[in-house]
Amino acid sequence: MTRPAPRVVEALNAALHRLFEERSSLHLLGEDVRDPYGGAFKVTRGLSTCHPDRVLSTPISEAGITGVAGGLALAGDQAIVEMMFGDFAALAFDQILNLISKSVTMYGDRVPMPVVVRCPVGGNRGYGPTHSQSLQKHFVGVPNLALYETSPFHDPYAQLAEGLDRGPAMLFEDKVLYTRRMFRDGVVDEHHRFALRGGSTGWAHVSPMDGTAADVVLICPGGTTHRALDAARLLRARGIAAHVLVPARLYPPDLEPVLPLLADARLVAVAEESTEGGTWGAEIAARVHTRIWSHLRSPVLQLNSADSVVPTAPHLESRVLLGAERIAAEIEKGAARSLQPRGPAAPIVAAESGTAGAGAGEQPAAAAVDSAEPAAGVPVAVPKLNNNDTAYLVVRWFADDGAYIGEGDPLVELETSKAVEEIAAPADGHLRIRAAEGSEVGVGDLLAELLAEPPAAPAPDTSALTPSDERVAAPVPAAAPVDPPAQEPAPAARTHVLGRAQQGTAAVVTRAHREVPVAFAAVEVRVDAVLARLRTLSDETGAEVGLPEAVVKAVAAAHPAFPHLFGTLVDERTVRLADTVDIGVTVDAGNGLYIPVLRDCAGRSLADLSDDLMDFRMKAFRAEFTAGELSGGCLSVSLNTEPGVLFVQPIVMAPQLCMVSVGGRLTRLVLEDGVPTSTTVVTLGLAYDHRVVNGRDATAFLRAVADALHDAEGLVACAGPQ
Repeated sequence: MTRPAPRVVEALNAALHRLFEERSSLHLLGEDVRDPYGGAFKVTRGLSTCHPDRVLSTPISEAGITGVAGGLALAGDQAIVEMMFGDFAALAFDQILNLISKSVTMYGDRVPMPVVVRCPVGGNRGYGPTHSQSLQKHFVGVPNLALYETSPFHDPYAQLAEGLDRGPAMLFEDKVLYTRRMFRDGVVDEHHRFALRGGSTGWAHVSPMDGTAADVVLICPGGTTHRALDAARLLRARGIAAHVLVPARLYPPDLEPVLPLLADARLVAVAEESTEGGTWGAEIAARVHTRIWSHLRSPVLQLNSADSVVPTAPHLESRVLLGAERIAAEIEKGAARSLQPRGPAAPIVAAESGTAGAGAGEQPAAAAVDSAEPAAGVPVAVPKLNNNDTAYLVVRWFADDGAYIGEGDPLVELETSKAVEEIAAPADGHLRIRAAEGSEVGVGDLLAELLAEPPAAPAPDTSALTPSDERVAAPVPAAAPVDPPAQEPAPAARTHVLGRAQQGTAAVVTRAHREVPVAFAAVEVRVDAVLARLRTLSDETGAEVGLPEAVVKAVAAAHPAFPHLFGTLVDERTVRLADTVDIGVTVDAGNGLYIPVLRDCAGRSLADLSDDLMDFRMKAFRAEFTAGELSGGCLSVSLNTEPGVLFVQPIVMAPQLCMVSVGGRLTRLVLEDGVPTSTTVVTLGLAYDHRVVNGRDATAFLRAVADALHDAEGLVACAGPQ
């Protein structure tokens, strides 16, 4: 089996080990960097064991650590500094600005300053305002100081080696990247590939597999890579081809290798997690404007996080930090503007006066645009939302029949087998609804029309009326109003309006209860051994592997013996069996229930599943799932692992046949060899479609999952290389 690509933290650790082997004068300084701790994020693990005299755990003084590193460099040695959190680089700013960077050229001759300051940066980990910042912009433009940022495309050895050789330098390491896998062999996913432009510390260029030219080029630092890729996938579904550029060196930037790509794009955008104002993205935009202004169809679009401290609460943090959905939405709007046909340029004086420059009988350009009528009769057909369904349920319309809708406004919600999808209006117009709420529509069916004029109200049908009936159908004068008896005003009722995500959950639950005859079984499982083994596995791999991943893996291990539980009911006598074990998992971050799908759970490691689950939790906070991530599962697992949860009886998500539930950890007192012993247990449940699965199968399946959890070493071993 091919060994999976290393995580970014593993690649960093390997790079440091290689540098220490090659450079006998290299030192590493930082807080708690020696073994067994190995740094707050385990980047320096093993270094002090191999090189005890050159890896120094220091007091808590960022200025002191950085000053000592500068002194080592002036004395002819080399040094790497680890900031426990990049936020604290602010405490070392004086040493970086006034000692390390200036010493290169301050003494008449050029002085080598082989110092690299490593800074874990970024949010999306819930660490709060002083441990979640992206401070790269504060170091842009310091003379002699090079800035790098880790990415899943670039070898950190090349970044660190170049940083030491050209020194001084800073390496920014986005904390969310640590547990992500490196990309390799030029492959990102089934739709995207990548290549390096400008050497090992140049640009990673991500492009569609089919070679589609770029409508949009999205430039981002390494820490924003996965959000940029998610945005590219969203844009692809909306018909916009997005290429992504990720540099290994932020500053000074070398744009030469990518200028032709930027010049050919319809829109160039820069996305970064820092707040706006004096940013790296602004520097890139200024340089792009200077070099290829005549080729640009619109100014470079700059995207940043909100002007705020980074909150600790996940739902607030997700509102502040730049996310994939916002990147895609802003680019979609920017691309639409850049694709508008350019009419004759109006004189500047006309814009100022509002009338000057318009000839007799002419109107200013703005007025002409405002008075333009929307296209009449634009059909709105049912799109293909996933590969599992050929029909969807109309959940609700966002506007009434006859209402005026603007292009891009929310129009209707359709329920698929896995999620509720929002459809936007493709054009301006007055809405004529053709499919009622609660009706089922097939792919390609007519949902609505957007008309230039309000639709006329349908005339009463009098074709079947008799002459006497027609008299009844004639208008009847209204009776004189009668004052109602006086009443006390009723107190205003308190209400709670369900969010859109919860409305989607409600629709799925309603369908499940209507269509699937569900039965339920449960068993209690001891988990002491597997929890202990998962803790050591987390230390070994750097991934946070827990009981949810273990349950998913144990469920996948039962697939060969119980293939029909992972199937789909085709008709009353036929079950379509699944080729791969793709398992949905429930994720609820407080803004709605999602069930994203973990792919190939039988063939992938526990650590890989942990990486995906961490990604799902972040996307749940930001509500950024795509339809593809929420579809295609052959069985689901409901995670309710909060302490004290006895058991959970889930629903079955049609067209699936089963859903496993796992409750919280409970402490039991048991007798072992006559001695009372405390043990940890959880309850595993199985909701199953009784048309296909019987109680005996359900119980045997749960026991197979329990046996897999009891065999902790076997569970880890069957996961393949870590």
